[in-house]
Amino acid sequence: MGMNDLENYWNLTLATLADGTQITLSQVVLTVLFVILALMATWILQRFVGRQLLKANVNPNVVETLQRIFFYSLLIIVFIMALGLLNIPVTALAFISGAIAIGVGFGAQNIINNLISGWILMSERPVRIGDFIEIDQHRGVVESIGNRSTRVRRIDGVHLLVPNSQMLERVVVNWTLIDRDFRTSVRVGVAYGSPVRLVKELLWRAADEQQDTLKQPPPIVVFEDYGDSALIFDVFFWCQAVGERELRLVRSDIRFRINEYFNEHSIVIAFPQRDVHLYEHLASVQSDKSP
Repeated sequence: MGMNDLENYWNLTLATLADGTQITLSQVVLTVLFVILALMATWILQRFVGRQLLKANVNPNVVETLQRIFFYSLLIIVFIMALGLLNIPVTALAFISGAIAIGVGFGAQNIINNLISGWILMSERPVRIGDFIEIDQHRGVVESIGNRSTRVRRIDGVHLLVPNSQMLERVVVNWTLIDRDFRTSVRVGVAYGSPVRLVKELLWRAADEQQDTLKQPPPIVVFEDYGDSALIFDVFFWCQAVGERELRLVRSDIRFRINEYFNEHSIVIAFPQRDVHLYEHLASVQSDKSP
């Protein structure tokens, strides 16, 4: 095969448009190489811009939105330049867009749905990066909102990928939508006969002294019930936290303090027990039956 044959293959006409414009093999190869390199450069630039914005202490949600706008803007530029390399007029975009729309309608409904849902999440911001949410009995912190899915790190460290469409269609409890104030509680059961007024005071003091609890609104102690083996008290309090782990630590510290107070005042924390009473007439019946 000579140079002339290679040149003929290189300039081989693959398609002819309605206006007579010819698309050759060389144009297609060069366009494909250009698109690959442009996509790589776009991805690198997007990451670089995101890192620089984060270093400038820009809100992560704003960084995510700007990265997405930057990425898709460059994609549009790459697409238009690729059409120019193929000598395809911009007026042909209407036909191409119609063909793409038909293909999307049949084969990529879920992808487009998740993509649009991602944009809605970023614009309306019902869920933001760093929020502590609950969805389908899963609790965790939102780490990223991507084009197709939202990544949530559960309280056990496992990462959960939730399609963006489900973030809009399902009931999502956002514990930190307005602020990071959480209300939680600690339940304690004390033995019958304990001084209930003193128990209430000690529980309130243990919660109020904890440095992570909020002073307003103040802690509330409720004498909840007479249990089978204990007098049940609940102490409710507000604290600032970023997730379930921090709440557990606050509750743990308060339980330690409650135990110290109860030991100082000889108040017994109740445990399950059952009293069995044997009556005298039952004992006499047993004695009559014995030989």
